[in-house]
Amino acid sequence: MQHRVLGASGLLVSPICLGTMTFGPPVVEQDAIRLVHQAIDLGINFVDTANIYEGYGRVIGSPGGASEEILGKALQGRRNQVVLATKVGSPVGPGPQDRGLSTVHLLRALDQSLRRLQTDTIDLYYLHWPDRSTPLETTLAALDQAVRQGKIRYVAASNHSAAQLCELLWLAEKGGLPRIVASQIPFSFLRREFQNDLEFCKRHAIGVTPYQSLQGGLLTGKYRRGQPPPSDSRAAEKPKWVWPTNDELFDRLEAIEQLAREIDVPPAQYALAWTLGQPAMSSAVTGARRIEQVQDAIAALDVKIPSEHFPKLNEICPPPWKLIDPIRN
Repeated sequence: MQHRVLGASGLLVSPICLGTMTFGPPVVEQDAIRLVHQAIDLGINFVDTANIYEGYGRVIGSPGGASEEILGKALQGRRNQVVLATKVGSPVGPGPQDRGLSTVHLLRALDQSLRRLQTDTIDLYYLHWPDRSTPLETTLAALDQAVRQGKIRYVAASNHSAAQLCELLWLAEKGGLPRIVASQIPFSFLRREFQNDLEFCKRHAIGVTPYQSLQGGLLTGKYRRGQPPPSDSRAAEKPKWVWPTNDELFDRLEAIEQLAREIDVPPAQYALAWTLGQPAMSSAVTGARRIEQVQDAIAALDVKIPSEHFPKLNEICPPPWKLIDPIRN
């Protein structure tokens, strides 16, 4: 597998990152451990989790940790084979210090993640969401402490805009604090609101690690107009985690599938190939329940989308509006 550089970190990661949000139910521990081992054997060296992940049992304020605990067991004896990423900031309890990016919560949550993951160091630590209650300088100082202690190696941000990343970079440079090396954003044919941020990430060596590139399975071709969702699909088991379907959405999905058929590739591979071809992309976070889904994602690395497809795709799924500047563009 040909690796990609993760931003300014120097880390080489597989272009497909194994996402573990569904570890717990529906992917029970034994199956999850087997899946991690099989993915590593296929060449996946990048694994993503978060301290809130606990499969379909997740509700706002629940303690989380299930995915990290399972992953910690799966990586025993194989820890050095992967770049391990987790996140902090989302609610993990009802108390006022059970969320956010304050020094108290961040350092407490970090120690809990290390214990659950059964490791001394987390390779990539994401700020899961912006925290408007905590000054960025405070958060970066806490991360700096953790880096100096050897508990984390690199710092990243999830669900942050380019403007927020810019401020984080400026404060880090000004104060000699840890630099953001990666940005995890929702990004797919159907979710392009961060499209114009990608060039900023490219210019400033921030590796983008998108999630929802298959949009909860909508871009895999498994959902058909006028038919109920498959019984083992996310839409059937956890409908709140999938966009509601309508004729307008199916018009777009069917148009994308037609383009995929023109080059004889499955829709999921086509969607992943397009995502990974966008600027600054380092690795697409892809959840899976079966190893065949991981194999399908890896096969997308060999898919080449014809140049004539891109304007058609922009008509089907328009990018966000961007002011044209004749001087800078």
